[in-house]
Amino acid sequence: MHARRAVRTAQSNNDEAALRTARAEVDQAKRDLGERGPVWWDDGAPDYNRRMAHRTPYADWWAELDAGTGRAS
Repeated sequence: MHARRAVRTAQSNNDEAALRTARAEVDQAKRDLGERGPVWWDDGAPDYNRRMAHRTPYADWWAELDAGTGRAS
């Protein structure tokens, strides 16, 4: 949020140099958070979407869930 506030401040002050710096900081923060950069869905890992959990590598996790609450027991 610091970088986003810096963008707003730079825009309101019409400071192009500060705006470029702040936008670079926002970009780096988004990359660090995984919001930008290589996509995770194209990493070659198997896709278990539309599969029942008990028939995937998550079967042990699924078996430990409480049927009533959906939380680990």
